[in-house]
Amino acid sequence: MRITASCTRSFFGCCLLLSHGAFAFVSPYRHSIAIPARGKHQDLLTLPFIQQKQTSREISVSAASPALSLLRMKPHGPDGNNEDHHLQRGDMEPQVFPQRWVQLAYLSALALLSDWICFATAATPGVYERAFGHSSASLIDIFLFTNVATCFLVTDIVNRFGLQKAIQGAAVLMMVGCWLRSGVSFLPFVPEDLHLVSYPVVVFGTILVGAAQPFFQCTPPLLSALWFASSERATSTAVALNFNQIGIATAFLVGGAMAVDSVGLANYFGLIAVLCTVVTAGTLLQFEDEPPVPPSASEMEKLLAGEKEPPFLESVQKFFKTPGFTKALAAFVCSISITNIVGAFIDEIMTRGGIIDQLSIDLAGAGFEFAILFGGILIGGYVDRSKEYKKISMICLAATALLVIPLGLTVGGIGTQPVLLLASLLGLGMAAGPVQPINAELAVDVTYPGDETAVESVQQIGGNLFSALIIPIVELAAKQEYDTFGVGSIHGDSVLLSFIAASTIAYFATFNAPLRRSIADEKKRDDPVPALESVAAGARTNSEYIGSPMESLNNEEVLPPPAEATSRSPSPEDSRNEKSSQ
Repeated sequence: MRITASCTRSFFGCCLLLSHGAFAFVSPYRHSIAIPARGKHQDLLTLPFIQQKQTSREISVSAASPALSLLRMKPHGPDGNNEDHHLQRGDMEPQVFPQRWVQLAYLSALALLSDWICFATAATPGVYERAFGHSSASLIDIFLFTNVATCFLVTDIVNRFGLQKAIQGAAVLMMVGCWLRSGVSFLPFVPEDLHLVSYPVVVFGTILVGAAQPFFQCTPPLLSALWFASSERATSTAVALNFNQIGIATAFLVGGAMAVDSVGLANYFGLIAVLCTVVTAGTLLQFEDEPPVPPSASEMEKLLAGEKEPPFLESVQKFFKTPGFTKALAAFVCSISITNIVGAFIDEIMTRGGIIDQLSIDLAGAGFEFAILFGGILIGGYVDRSKEYKKISMICLAATALLVIPLGLTVGGIGTQPVLLLASLLGLGMAAGPVQPINAELAVDVTYPGDETAVESVQQIGGNLFSALIIPIVELAAKQEYDTFGVGSIHGDSVLLSFIAASTIAYFATFNAPLRRSIADEKKRDDPVPALESVAAGARTNSEYIGSPMESLNNEEVLPPPAEATSRSPSPEDSRNEKSSQ
C-alpha cells in the first residue's frame, strides 16, 4: 500500500506540473494578482481601504484570502496614504458567478468517466475474461483498492496545490490511464491491426484511474463551498457526488452494446480514452480555482479568519470529536452501501423478479442509477431552501428500509411482479441516493470551519470499506429465504439491507448538534457585522440547532466581542489559542 501511495504521489506531482505549467495563463484573474492555493499561506497581502457605503463600523484584516484581494478596492486610505488598510462592513457582500456551473459540469463529467472506467466491463465480464484470462471483478478490486489508498492523500494534496491544480492533475492522470488501457491501434490512421494491449498494461492504467478518482469524489463539498451560495450547496453537491452513478449506467448501456467481442472491447476502450481526452482538455482550459468573491457569508468568514487546513489525520481526529459528525457519517455509509450492493446484484434481483432479458436488466440498472441522481437533485434542492437535514434524512432512510423489502419478497407472488419490482427499484434510488449528498453537506455544516475535502474523504473511505465488507455477507444472505407468516417468503439480503437502514435511523435520530455554517450564513443575512466580528472576536454560540437556522438564531446566545476586537484581526496563534480554550 505504501508503494502504491508513493508511486501515485510522484506521478501525480508530474501531472500537476504539466497541467499548471502549460495552462497557467488561462485564469481570467491572474493578470491582476497572483492567487496562491487556498489556505496555503497565512501572511497574504492585506486589503487596501474599501470605501464605506452603509456604516462607519469597520473590521480590520491582517491576513486575507487571495479571493478577498479582488473585492472592490482603493489604492490608498482615506487620507491619501497607505497606512490605513481596513475592510469596511458595507462592501462585504457574497456573490456568485456563472463560472460555477462550468466548474460543476467538469467535476461531474470527470466523476462520470471515472466510474464508467471502473465498471467498464461489468456488463460483459465473459468477453473481458476470454480476452485477458482474468476476471473483470479482479480489475474492479484493483481499482477500488487504489481508490481507498488515494483517499488518504487527496485532502493534503488539495490543500497544498489548490482545487484547480489538483483536479487538473487528476484529469491528466486519468487520461494517461485510459490511453494505457486502450492503446492506439483503434485509431483509423494507425497502420497496425486492431488489438488489445497486454494485461499488465491494462492493470497499470487502471491503477492510475483509480488513483485519480478520489479527487472527483471527495471534492464536491469543497467546490460547493467555494463557488455556490448557501441556497445551492446541497443541490450542487448532489449533482457532482451522484454523477458517478451515471457512469455506472453508461458502462452497462454502452459496454453491453459495444464490447461483444475482443474487437468491440478494443474499440470500446478507445472510445473512453477519446472522451476522457476531450474532457481533460476542457478541464485544463476552463476549470478555475476559486471565485474573486466568496459566494456565502460562512465562506467569507472562514477566509477572513485565515483558516489553515490541518493535515488529514489531524482533521479526522477533530471530526470524530465534533458532535453530530458520526451521525452524518453513519447515514452516508448506509446510503452508499445499499446503493452499491443493489447495483452490484442488479442482475440477480431482476432475474428472481421475473426480468430475464439482458437488455431489460441493463435498462433497469441504468434507471436505478438515474433515479439516484434525480432524487439527489430534487430532494437536495428542498434541503437547500429549508436546511432540514435531519428531517429529510430520516424520511429518506425510512423509505429506504421499506423499499428494499419488495426486492426480495415472494409473498403470494408479489415479489415476482416486474411492475412492482421496477417501481420499488426506482423508488429506492430516489430515496437512498439523496442521503449521501445531504449528509455530506450536513457533516461539513457541523464541522465548520473544518476542511470540506477531509470530511468527504472520511465518508468515502467509510462507505467503500463497509461496502467491501458487507458484500460477501449479502451474497450469503441472498441464498437464504425466511417464512413470512406462512404466506410466502423473503430473501435474506433484503432483510439485511432493511435492518441496516433501520439501525441507521435509530442512531441518526439522536442527532442534536448546531449547524455552524448555516448559523454563520443567517447571521450575515440579517446583519453583516456579527458574522465578521465572530471571526475577529472569536464569538461562540450556545445553539443546539437541529431544525431551521432562523429558529436557532432566535434562541441563540452570542458572547459579546472584547473591546479591542475591532482594532485588529486575530493572528494564527490567537486562533489556535481560542480553539483550544473552547
